[in-house]
Amino acid sequence: MKILLLEDDLILNEIITEYLESKDFEVTSTYDGEDALTQLFSTIYDLVLLDVNVPNINGFEILQRLRDEGITTPSIFITSLNQIDDLKKGFDIGCNDYIKKPFELEELGLRIENIKKTFNIEANTIQIDKDIILNTKDYMLNNDGIIHNLPQKEAKILIYLVNNANKVVTHEELTSNIWGYEETPTSSTIRTYIKNLRKILSEDYIQTKKGVGYSFNKK
Repeated sequence: MKILLLEDDLILNEIITEYLESKDFEVTSTYDGEDALTQLFSTIYDLVLLDVNVPNINGFEILQRLRDEGITTPSIFITSLNQIDDLKKGFDIGCNDYIKKPFELEELGLRIENIKKTFNIEANTIQIDKDIILNTKDYMLNNDGIIHNLPQKEAKILIYLVNNANKVVTHEELTSNIWGYEETPTSSTIRTYIKNLRKILSEDYIQTKKGVGYSFNKK
């Protein structure tokens, strides 16, 4: 699991980093908002841990810019701000959890584990339907006993759609969250992947929202 940590307190940053690495997480530590944003626009992470009051660009603005770009990477605010208005602002922007300083490292660990379960991060399999299972490590899809070896990007599109089931996912959102920032697939490329997935799953699962994107219908 790849985690970006933004915390400008050098000692706390080191403590959190050591704790997360002891849990076998891969951690990128940053100390100011500008560096964090640069990292987030060059690498795809599984989770973002953001302090709010940091130099250059604050945590609220960083998450707002990510969400404006359609990047839905799960995020947890780690902050000393404790007013209800701050809490509301964090969730309104699109954070997934909020932990107030001071806190026990074990509490942070529990919250991260909850995020992992919620978003199927590092899960070995995803149960798409009672007879359809996708192995997220080798991208093998078992559809009622028939095995399909999915290409990596095709599998990642399916995983993303399933994790965002019953909501419209735009072309831009797929591009930002799967291809990152070095590649820009054409709409035709994405349509081809979707077409291939429909052949395997049936037409009913992935619906096209004309001019917008796609929606996965979880039964």
